[in-house]
Formats: sequence, structure tokens, C-alpha cells
Amino acid sequence: MLGIGRPKAVLELTDEEREQLVRWERRRKSSQALALRSRIVLRCAEGRANSEVAQQCGVSAATVGKWRRRFCKLRLEGLCDDPRPGRSATITAERVEDVVVATLESVPDNATHWSRSKMAERSGLSKSTIGRIWRAFELQPHRADTFKLSTDPLFVEKVYDIVGLYLDPPEAAVVLSVDEKSQVQALARSQPAFPMMPGMPEQRTHDYLRHGTTSLFAAFNTADGTVISSTHRRHRAIEFKQFLNKIDTEVPEHLDVHLICDNYGTHKSPGIQRWLEQRPRFHMHHTPTYSSCINQVERWFAYLTDDLLRRSDHRSVQALEKDIREWVSAWNENPKPFIWVKTAEQILESISRLPKRIKAQDTGR
Repeated sequence: MLGIGRPKAVLELTDEEREQLVRWERRRKSSQALALRSRIVLRCAEGRANSEVAQQCGVSAATVGKWRRRFCKLRLEGLCDDPRPGRSATITAERVEDVVVATLESVPDNATHWSRSKMAERSGLSKSTIGRIWRAFELQPHRADTFKLSTDPLFVEKVYDIVGLYLDPPEAAVVLSVDEKSQVQALARSQPAFPMMPGMPEQRTHDYLRHGTTSLFAAFNTADGTVISSTHRRHRAIEFKQFLNKIDTEVPEHLDVHLICDNYGTHKSPGIQRWLEQRPRFHMHHTPTYSSCINQVERWFAYLTDDLLRRSDHRSVQALEKDIREWVSAWNENPKPFIWVKTAEQILESISRLPKRIKAQDTGR
């Protein structure tokens, strides 16, 4: 019986080709596009059908067919991108690969990261060429993000607990994300600012005078976005208890109160524990250590900082506290709740990938 569909090109590999393809596929920091194409060719060389390879690699059958044909015709060079219109490239692919690999897998002498000038000196290429290569491969050696893995032994349980409050809050209860923004400074610039004009941004002096600090206590209602707040000059357990008393007064008596707090010492002091024991409708939920990102009030603090605090000018703590109260009041006139979408399983899965990447890099050195 005749076969159905277009016949596949026969794909066989030499030992040298297979070794190169495996190297491209396993190099963790190389171009992911090249790694995927190498994976496709290796699977095709095992005699698998295009549809099967497509399912394994997460691409379409047409994509598998394209790279099968390209490899059969041009071999390893066929896995590179098609040349684009314009002047012929004056830099070979080997030199580009050398720059990319060196950027990702080494550091210069007496420095923590590569700069364009240091890489230009190493490679013999111009600084502008290095910049173009880095942009093409989305490499930014001058930038570094931060992370902190939680060491909380109850990390998983706490994530499920708090995310459960966001996604499926209990009935006849209010869920409040609580924290304090401590040491908010009343800063006054040393000279008046120049206002923004067409073609020129607002200009402000770099130096300022300090006129004291205050601490903002806030409880963000995760259901409707309203905020209960108060300001205090200190942020001890005494002030936190005063803030809890305010919450107790403002939340209707028939509702339970679930408080989401971090692990700051004032939230766990003996006085606070006694206060909670005397009010059974209050339930405290602590976030895992180093995981303040799952406390929604932190995002609300970011709004406050961007809208008011970052470019504010206050000559006294009283003026600062007055502006904060007015800003919170305006927020509560049109509150904006945050929509939580990630489940606990998705959060744990994304976090688990980071240690795997770190371990893979350590073993690959």
C-alpha cells in the first residue's frame, strides 16, 4: 500500500556531526534557537516521524520538516539563520560564538563582569561590534538581578495557606494584608526645583535636608482594595498593638479577621500573642521568611512611593503625615484590589527551577 503524505528526507549523522549537535544541545547558555534545532535533528536521526519529533520538542510538524530538509541539504551550516539582505557579514560566525561564549562562561581579569571595552580588547573587535553582538543575543553583562531563597522549614505550608486566602477567602471574614513602612523620611530639597518644560524634565537638587521620620502602618483589604492605616513615630510592638486596636474598631464585629504579616519581631511579641488570644476572631498568618513578595500590601506601598514619596518635599514630619493621610483617603475613594492569579503549585514550581539552574551551573563548571 502506498504511504500517505510527503516522503521524509533520509537523515543520517556522522560521528563528528552528532558530537557537535549534542554539544550545541547541551550548552545551557548558548542560543536556545540553535539548541532546539540541534534537538530536532538528533531526534530525526533516530528514525522518528516528524509528528513525533514535533510533539517531543513542542513545535509544529512543519518546523521539524524545515530543519530536517535544511540539515540534509546544508548539514551543520543549515541550522544557522538565513543571511539577511544587505552587506555581507565581515565577522565570521566563529568569532561571534567566541564572544557570546566568553561573555556567558568567563569573567575578565581583575573584574566581576565584561564591559564592551574589555571584551573588545580580548576579541580584537570594536566596541560597537561587541555592543551589536550583545544586543542580538540579548546579553547585558552590566545588569544583575537579585534573589533570596527562603529557608523557612514551613515554606510550602505557608505558601498554600496565604495563597488559599487570596484565591478562596473564608466566608464571613475579611482578609487583611498588614505591614508597616518604617522610617519614611520627611525630606526637603536644599533649593527649589525647576519645573518641567518642553524638552527639559523637572530638575531637582541632589542634596536634601532631613526633618525626621515616621512609620506608616497599613492593612490592605484583599477583597475590595480599601486600606486601614495609621502613622506612628516609632514601630515597636506597642504601636503595632495600637494599630490592631484600630483594625478591631473599624472591622464589623460579626466578621472574622485574617491578618497576613511578615516575620518581623513586633508581629510575634508576647504582648501581641496575648492580644490575639483575647480576640478569637483574629487569625494571624505569617509569610515565609524572605518572601514578602506574596504580601499584597507591599505592592500597595510601591504605589504610595511612586505617587507621593519618591519626589515629595516636606519641611516637617507633620506635613509628611498629613500628605500620607490625604493620599490614603483619596485611594479609599476609588480602591483598586489586586487580582491574584497564580496558584500555590505554580509558585512552588517556578521557585523550584532556580535551585536546579544553580546546581546545573555548578556541575557544569
